[in-house]
Amino acid sequence: MRAVLWARASVLPRRGQERRGERAARRDDKGGAVAVRALILGGARSGKSALAERLASSLGGERVLYVATAIKGGDEDLLRRIMLHRERRSCGWGTLEIGDLDEVLQAAERWDAVLLDSLTLWVSAREEPALPELERFLARARDLSVPFFLVSDEVGLGVVPESEAGRRFRDVLGLANQRAAEAAEEVHLCVAGVSVRIK
Repeated sequence: MRAVLWARASVLPRRGQERRGERAARRDDKGGAVAVRALILGGARSGKSALAERLASSLGGERVLYVATAIKGGDEDLLRRIMLHRERRSCGWGTLEIGDLDEVLQAAERWDAVLLDSLTLWVSAREEPALPELERFLARARDLSVPFFLVSDEVGLGVVPESEAGRRFRDVLGLANQRAAEAAEEVHLCVAGVSVRIK
C-alpha cells in the first residue's frame, strides 16, 4: 500500500459523483470547524472502517467529508479495496485526498462530520515528522465543533517486524495512535467485526 506523499490536498469526487451527484470538497469552503470525536482502531479486516463510517454517518448524515490517505497507483489490490470503500459510502459524501493535515481543517468547514481513513497510511509517508504535525493538528482541533473521526491500525498486538524500517514505523504509528487516543472523546477497538469502546 502507498500513502499520499504530496503536501497539498487533491480534491476528488468519488465514482458516485457522476452517478448520483456527490459533492466534492473545496479548500475555500466556509463553515464549521473540527473536533476529534472518536478514534477507531483495529487490525486488517477488523471492521474499523465500516464502524467509522456508521459513526460519522450518525452525526453527519449526507454531509460527511471522507479524507483519504491512500492513492491508487498501480496496486490492483489497493484499487479493489478503495472501490469497495467507495461503494459502501453514502452518495452525498465528499472525498478529499490529502498529505497535509492542515488541508483537512481548511476543507472541513462546510461539512457536518469528517472521517479520516487512515492515519496508518498518512504516517507511513512521514514516519518521525508525522508526530509533530499530528500534535499540531490535534491542538488546533481541540476546541472546534464539527465531529471528526480517525481510523488507524492497532500495531501493538502483532509480531515484531523483522526490518529496522518496519520497527520504526510500528513505533511511530503506535505513538501517533496514543496522541490521537488522548485527544479523542471516544476510542473504539474492532476485532473480527465486533467493536468495543475502550474510552
